[in-house]
Amino acid sequence: MRWVKLGLLASWLACSSGFSFSNAPDDPAIWKEFVASLKAGTLTVDRIRPLYGTDKELHLKWLKDLMKATGDNGALSDWDAPEIIPVGNLVHFVVKLRIGREMTTERSLSFIKEGGRWYFGHMENIMIRLDRIPPPPTSEFPPLPEETMTWQRNEILWSDLVRIYLATAKQNGRDFALNLFKTGDGYFVGAKSWVPFVPPARAFILYLCWAESRLYGNLVTLEKLTDEEAVVRMQTHFFFLYQRSSHMRQWLSFEEYRTIFETIWQDRAKNAGWKLAIEYQDPECLQVVLHFTKAA
Repeated sequence: MRWVKLGLLASWLACSSGFSFSNAPDDPAIWKEFVASLKAGTLTVDRIRPLYGTDKELHLKWLKDLMKATGDNGALSDWDAPEIIPVGNLVHFVVKLRIGREMTTERSLSFIKEGGRWYFGHMENIMIRLDRIPPPPTSEFPPLPEETMTWQRNEILWSDLVRIYLATAKQNGRDFALNLFKTGDGYFVGAKSWVPFVPPARAFILYLCWAESRLYGNLVTLEKLTDEEAVVRMQTHFFFLYQRSSHMRQWLSFEEYRTIFETIWQDRAKNAGWKLAIEYQDPECLQVVLHFTKAA
């Protein structure tokens, strides 16, 4: 009844003043309706319009999983008081949610306002609060946690390289495109010149461990190193990206994505005089073992 009265009042004001008013709910009402439907399990894909091409069903699954995680942690009240940031026809809601015993995540959920209705558009856990910087001139740009910026660097790098690969493969063929990743000669020059105090073949192994760990933030363990054999175990952002970044899964198959990784490392090993066997410890290839033996 309350909404009927408000609607009549808005219509009267519009007619009497000559202005046209939208009957869309205000921003807090959008959030309240969204959260209620998500809690009740009544949110459907027809209320989802992905802003960046992600699959609607995948968005819905992510939202349901997030709601379940907060519910299982007794933290449903975390959804009650978001920060509200309107931008044009979008409105963003920022919430901090407890999803584990000692785990909190901050998410921005974006909604499209159109034709008197709202549509869920995007969920993001990386937010650079450049809306809060001082007015120009300024050199103050806030950092994010180092692990977040490491993820960003890897996502930007591999997204760009995969885009170039796919465009090249479409125009010139897959083999031609894969050959672009064969830069092992230059990689070996870097290893020899930057790690000059050990024999070149060893320098290659030590350099790859350092570079993958320090430059790209991967978890690396050097398990064995002799003149004839080396074993390196890695957890790489490369494969985590395929699992967590939905655009990669839409662009190419996992088998083709993995072929890029294998092409890069086989060429690097060959140029450094090693023969390489790659072993994956799980179906997603999150644990990778590089087994190097001296090439004949």
